[in-house]
Amino acid sequence: MAVPAAHASHVSAVQFDAALIRKLSQQGPRYTSYPTADRFTDQFGMGDYLQAVNSVRAMGARNPLSLYIHIPFCDKLCYYCACNKIITKNRSKAEIYLTYLKREIEMQGKLFAEMNQVEQLHFGGGTPTYLNDAQMADLLAHMRKWFRFATDDAGEYSIEIDPRTVSPERVHTLRAQGFNRISFGVQDFDPEVQKAVNRIQPEDLTLGVMQAARDAGFRSISIDLIYGLPKQNLITMGQTLTKVVAANPDRISIYNYAHMPALFKSQRRIAEEDLPSGETKLDMLSLCIKRLTDAGYVYIGMDHFAKPDDDLAVAQRQGRLHRNFQGYSTHAEAEMVSCGVSAISAVGSSYSQNEKTLEAYYERIEQGELPIARGIKLSVDDLLRRIIIQMLMCNFELSIKSLEMAYPITFANYFAAELEKLHALEADGLLKIDSEWLTVTPKGRLLIRNICMVFDRYLNSPREAKLERLKYSKTI
Repeated sequence: MAVPAAHASHVSAVQFDAALIRKLSQQGPRYTSYPTADRFTDQFGMGDYLQAVNSVRAMGARNPLSLYIHIPFCDKLCYYCACNKIITKNRSKAEIYLTYLKREIEMQGKLFAEMNQVEQLHFGGGTPTYLNDAQMADLLAHMRKWFRFATDDAGEYSIEIDPRTVSPERVHTLRAQGFNRISFGVQDFDPEVQKAVNRIQPEDLTLGVMQAARDAGFRSISIDLIYGLPKQNLITMGQTLTKVVAANPDRISIYNYAHMPALFKSQRRIAEEDLPSGETKLDMLSLCIKRLTDAGYVYIGMDHFAKPDDDLAVAQRQGRLHRNFQGYSTHAEAEMVSCGVSAISAVGSSYSQNEKTLEAYYERIEQGELPIARGIKLSVDDLLRRIIIQMLMCNFELSIKSLEMAYPITFANYFAAELEKLHALEADGLLKIDSEWLTVTPKGRLLIRNICMVFDRYLNSPREAKLERLKYSKTI
């Protein structure tokens, strides 16, 4: 049950407080889900997923679908990348993958028969444009056979692209194939930084592809940047920001590079002495916020900025912003069905994740099974805490009264232990609490993960070793 955001239209500024960030930054989840994906277990299987789908059907299947398709292949390795990807120039691998992916899409399509209206589609990776025009056309035709897609003006159909893998002609083809939103990996325009992360991407090439997207009539153009990469400094960051603002994308995401070479093998190729210091990273973040807000972009939350008339900014003002595995979204009520290796679905009161290796993924599909490796059924407590984390992440406030109307609890009693921790954060200036509202301050917005961590029962359980937090990136 969604909880209304009564005065979410107030969302405005974000305030950078270096001393506060230095004091409070710690390792913590990004909350693209709650419970977080590291809480999934292999006790959850295909039977549990079928049960979740049946529950949705039994409740009248009111919600549209959000489809996610994972294409894991890339031509080249970017050293900073922490995604589930396969580096190969052997194109036959994609052909094999597509035969299995189409079988999984068919299985899901049959499961969702008569409740298969899709209003949101996202192709991620890897590099989705690793597929050629013919492969993409064939895959989309197969998807349209098993799912009903909303019209172009009503649906949100997005694809991540690597500008190095597409021509302006290809961009026009993608628009003709039905995509109406496009997202570009840029990371940094500086040639030295690009060399240090093994992603040589000339500025002219990126801007040419962006112009092609405009000419082709894409509704929204989004750019991804990363701060904290090797060879970056305030001057290079400032130059990149100038170019990005001039390019005028609708949305900008600025991710904090988390250097975790023990977890991600490719990051071992980055020379640690080339990484900017923690202080420099903070200065870069401050610069990003100032330059983008001065240029008229709205701070959405976490690492996201958007133009005031963009759907994300409008949804936030109206209190209907949502957060899922793709980041911020305007489709709060959609059941999320994800296909492909390692993809995560959110259906009913459940999360489920597919097998992470091609071999295991193919083997399960060969057996006529959905390739679900693990997942979790959400308890009533999980659902309650998920709504709280969603509201805080998306609207920076929580109506205590609305929550008490939706759930049979008294907030002050149920969350007595959490309120003690929240009052400490209130003393630090991160939020304000009264009997009816919990409101995050402009200073607290950058540290929203810290506030949400207070409500994370798994993170705060006695069994949770402090060391376990080290698997997460820093909250800032």
